Amino acid sequence: MVSMRQLRYFVEIVEAGSYSLAAERLFVAQSALSRQVKELEASAQVQLLTRGARRFELTQAGKTFYDGAKRLLFNLNETLVQTRHANRGEHGVIRVLHSSSVPFANPLMERIQSYLLANGNVSLEISQMSSEHQGEHIEEGRSDIGFVRLPIHIRYPGVRVKELYTEPLMLAVPVAHRLSQFNEVAVAALREESFVSLPHGERGGLSYRVAELCMRNGFFPRAARATSRKTTQLSLVEAQLGIAVVPASMRSIAPAGVRFVSLKGTDNSTAVAMLYRRETSALVDGFAATLQGANWQ
Repeated sequence: MVSMRQLRYFVEIVEAGSYSLAAERLFVAQSALSRQVKELEASAQVQLLTRGARRFELTQAGKTFYDGAKRLLFNLNETLVQTRHANRGEHGVIRVLHSSSVPFANPLMERIQSYLLANGNVSLEISQMSSEHQGEHIEEGRSDIGFVRLPIHIRYPGVRVKELYTEPLMLAVPVAHRLSQFNEVAVAALREESFVSLPHGERGGLSYRVAELCMRNGFFPRAARATSRKTTQLSLVEAQLGIAVVPASMRSIAPAGVRFVSLKGTDNSTAVAMLYRRETSALVDGFAATLQGANWQ
């Protein structure tokens, strides 16, 4: 029978890179670690580590076991945290992810604030993660809710994707840029500009949507000398390294040296979607239902 102690010892050995350092971190004898690993391998009926004179290597089975053991320990810790919250009268913690292009600003922040005011027994644990990795985290149960920019190219069968709202795209330029004096600019006028964000061939999200918009106007965005698909792009704009087309909500997190200009046209918008597991807790289901039923106008 595999014990939690054996899982913890095995993960610590792998992460420490040696039995001796793992023994120091765990405050146990090295011989005790070796014994626990041997018992673990006997229970699993596979060899997890190959031992040399001074070092060890993970077998293929060991690599698979390490990934699963770390996930089990993580989930156990999360369960303990939520149990403590419940003991204090806080009925649940929802683990929320958002991509860098979906800042916690209005209109999203208003709806989340309303939910928290109406549900005093719930708290949120918020982390930032790329759209491409959110689906995997949520399907594996490491997170509960994700907020991403459409389109999403990688779909997971166990994860729902629900569009929540759209918002205008805007041009972000340095304050000294020639276009900063305009109230409105056509996308076609950006043909000769350098963009600090370009799409990745296998990824969707904001940069893909912007490239799609540019191609509809007869050109592909030209790369600036420094590019980023994260909120760093606004700092690159401020440094006069290029321009960006970003959602209107990103104005709230922009540095002072960036000017926002509206884009001409009726289809210059971007959509935000919510991700959550098809089979999830009543708490997460309720949170998701609240946001889906919200008035986003």
